[in-house]
This record gives sequence, structure tokens and C-alpha cells, in this order.
Amino acid sequence: VQLVESGGGLVQAGGSLRLSCAASGRTFTNYAMGWFRQAPGKERDFVASINWNDGNTYYADSVNGQFTISRDNAKNTVYLQMISLKPEDTAVYYCAADYHPASSWYLLRSMTYWGKGTLVTVSS
Repeated sequence: VQLVESGGGLVQAGGSLRLSCAASGRTFTNYAMGWFRQAPGKERDFVASINWNDGNTYYADSVNGQFTISRDNAKNTVYLQMISLKPEDTAVYYCAADYHPASSWYLLRSMTYWGKGTLVTVSS
């Protein structure tokens, strides 16, 4: 199984980015997928998740209303649209896939599959 992230980069505060995560190697119908992030010197934290089958989405309080997670079943790809970015959003963003439902991801630290991460840097 491979999860490959893309779309990270340097953006000014107030700007937007869209991250993509392309999944391959298995069928993810009964999985959830989502995003975590890890800022320098901090733990990896839950950001957002989506159930592959019903499309229900869940967000960390810190990004609710600012980030939007979505999926494209045909492309086996999950997206994270980020707007109104702030310097505190600077982190490595990791894509993940797991058989636990998306609603429980805010409790979890260990995922079945991880991508290698993509760096998002927001300058002030």
C-alpha cells in the first residue's frame, strides 16, 4: 500500500493550499482516510478524516471551518483544502488510512498506513 502526498509548499499568511493524497495497492472501500500534522518540536496531531464509503467528515476543532477534506473515489485520492492559512498551520502534513471509522480518528495516534508527509510552511 502506498499513500503519496503532494501539494505542500510555502504560502503567505491568509493564503490557500490544497493537499492531495493518492492511494494505491488495495481497495479502501471499508477504510477511512485523513490527515495528521506535526509541527516542529510537537506531537503529530489529528487534522481531518473521511469515511471512504459514506463520505462523512470529521475535523479537529483547530481547523474546523478552515480546512475541508474530500475524496475522489475514481482516483483513489483524498484532498485537504486549506484556506486562511496562519503561521501556526506550519507543519508536515501526513496522509493516513485506517480501518477505524473516521469519527474515532481524533482519539488515535497509530494508523495502519502512513504517507511520507508533505511540508506546509506559512509565512507571516
